[in-house]
This record gives sequence, structure tokens and C-alpha cells, in this order.
Amino acid sequence: MNLLESAREVILAKIDWWRIIGSRSTIHWHLIRIGQKLGLRGPDRWRVRPRQVSHALTARLRGSSDLRVFFQIFVIEEYASLRSLDNVATVLDLGANVGYSSAYFLNCFPQARVLAVEPDKQNMESCRANLTPYEDRVTLLHGAVWSDRTTLSFLQKSTRDGAEWGRRTVPPTEGSAGEIEAWDVGSLIEIARVDTVDLLKVDIETAELAVFGETAKKWLPCVRNICIELHGPDCEETFFNALADFDYELEHSDELTICKNMRPRTMTH
Repeated sequence: MNLLESAREVILAKIDWWRIIGSRSTIHWHLIRIGQKLGLRGPDRWRVRPRQVSHALTARLRGSSDLRVFFQIFVIEEYASLRSLDNVATVLDLGANVGYSSAYFLNCFPQARVLAVEPDKQNMESCRANLTPYEDRVTLLHGAVWSDRTTLSFLQKSTRDGAEWGRRTVPPTEGSAGEIEAWDVGSLIEIARVDTVDLLKVDIETAELAVFGETAKKWLPCVRNICIELHGPDCEETFFNALADFDYELEHSDELTICKNMRPRTMTH
């Protein structure tokens, strides 16, 4: 066991699972962990309902990043500061993964509707299963986000550790049409049939370089709050350049950059 794995084991052992997921799921979790340590073949999936949501979620246990995403959203609660937002009626979840963030927002904001976009096919299948209980409050789009309407391809090597949470979409190589439909944010706002996006959540593995380019000027005035994971200095520079004409309250939560109460900057002479 390397140092990183040892640290992870210590963290997992110290988590107050009873508080986060209840007694039954805690017992199930520890049985799974014991089986793993004994080398037994356990279940492929774990069905669990964290305290922050009203419906159980499924996590894939074999070769998946689902538990790490679960840890970030329901244990660390990296989105907790967003609970203070008021009048949230529309959420765009760009890079929805398996739907944990959307489920979190649907429970934080009981009047909200979520438009969730995810390019990975297997992630989208899990996302659909996890969000089905919320019925017409959710619209799912299997595809990606870009600077304009186009088609994209998956980069074979992901930006993180090979897990599905880090797969990137890129323009197709010359001579290829691309296999993933992509929308710009303005088109997604039209699909949602709203004038205002109350919360724009973005985790799109460096595609923010395209999304927050020149075309962002057309739709940014429609957005009230942004929560984004920025993947490197270039993405950070592009993002804040796009917001240069706006005032907002800036916060950070774990890997997230949060811009609250966005409004066009008043020009002074």
C-alpha cells in the first residue's frame, strides 16, 4: 500500500458515516470494505442515500471514480456555500458526471429545475438512473459543452488518473466528424426555455478554455452565479478574463471557484 492509499484509508476510517448515510448504509459500507480487504468479490454497485438528498443514489465500485465524487459532494460538501443562494429556479449542470451534483442541487433548491449535460455514455446511464426520481424537474442531455454548436471527440488519455471523471472532449481530428454532440451555453439556455440561469455549475476538464472564450460575452449577462472547477492556469486566466466586465463575490471551496451575485460592472468616467 503506497502513501496515498494509506492516507485514503485513514480518511475513510475517520469519516462519520453514521451521520452522513445512516446506520443501514454504514453497515453495508463496512461489510463491503471488509470484503475488499479479504480479497472477496463484492458487489459491483453500492446503493446509498446520503442525508443531503431525498432519494438513494448508486455508486459503481469497480474501476470507477464514483466514490471520490461522492466523497467531494456529500462528505466534504464542497457545494455547501451555495446553499445561501436565494431564488434559484434554474441550474445548468455542465459536466454532470453520474448526477450527484444535480441531486444535491435539486434538494438544496426545492423549486429548481436542472438541465444536466454529460458526454460520457456510461456516466450518463448512471446519471439518468440517479435522477429519474426527480421526474420533470430534470432535463438530461447526452453531450458536451463548447463555444458553439458542433461535434467533438473524446481524448483517449484523460487529464486525471484514467478514471471516467477526467475524460476530455476535444475537436475531432482532421477528416473525422466527431461522435459527441456539443452545445454552447447560449443554446443550452434556449433549450431550458429560460431567460436567467441562477446557478451555472461547470466541471468540464479544460473545455472551459472554449466555453469562456469570445462567445461567452453573449450569454454571461444571463447568469447570476457560477461554480466552476478550473483545470490549470490557462483555464483560470480565460475564465477571469471572460468575467472582466462583471462584479461578483468571489469564494473558494476545495477545488471550486465560486462567483456569486454576478452583475455587469458599472462604468465610471
